[in-house]
Amino acid sequence: MLQRLSTDNFVPPADAGVGALSVKGLSVAYHQRLVLRDVTWTAPAQGLVAVVGPNGAGKSTFLKAVLGLTPALAGEVEIYGRPLKRQRALVGYVPQRELVDWDFPVSALDVVTMGRYGLIGWGRRITPGHRAAAMAALDRVGLADMAGRQIGQLSGGQQQRVFLARALAQEARIYFMDEPLAGVDAATEQAILAVLRELDAEGRTVICVHHDLQTVAATFDHVLMLNGGLVAAGPMADTLTEANLRSTYGHQAGGLLYGHQAAGPMAERR
Repeated sequence: MLQRLSTDNFVPPADAGVGALSVKGLSVAYHQRLVLRDVTWTAPAQGLVAVVGPNGAGKSTFLKAVLGLTPALAGEVEIYGRPLKRQRALVGYVPQRELVDWDFPVSALDVVTMGRYGLIGWGRRITPGHRAAAMAALDRVGLADMAGRQIGQLSGGQQQRVFLARALAQEARIYFMDEPLAGVDAATEQAILAVLRELDAEGRTVICVHHDLQTVAATFDHVLMLNGGLVAAGPMADTLTEANLRSTYGHQAGGLLYGHQAAGPMAERR
């Protein structure tokens, strides 16, 4: 039996053997150039998944294609065993900070409240309860005192945390994050890592593009390795190997290989 969350959204019980995300034969092209070829992968039912690969490997494209933000040439995407269009309320997304118009005249709280729209419903007013939930999400990332600040007046790290709070306000079951730790300050990094661990503990799935191989094994417990297609995927300790790094990064792997040594401490994170 599937647990019914709302009119169209379902989550299977933990013992159903249904992955949070299932991708079959996903291919994407930009300007007649194939960027991703025939990616087939099933994400774990819960946990923290890092998407890694060299620049231009298709990592962000993979996220956007899965979310329907970039058209695919071919392929199927299911969230908890059902088509994405029926499960959108279960999906949270944190884009790259560079893709956001920070001059838009809204406050941090307004941005986070946008994450509640799927729960509020079209044409319905924002209730005090929804505002309170948005404030709770801001507080969770350590920015409750910035609720009234215009979004463009915040630092880069604070802006990143606001968009994380917006995703949290959605109360999603699976989160997609595009390099949330790239170029952030130490306080933001610690706040984001704390939220990732909380989501993991709550049974959520987080799929996160990550650029730093030296920290990936200490933060995530699964890895998806891409370079124009799927190279390898699975538990961190079994998958982040020297052979897979060479297959993923090619001639760039020489300076990265010692990063796979970090796979051992995953047992300590749990």
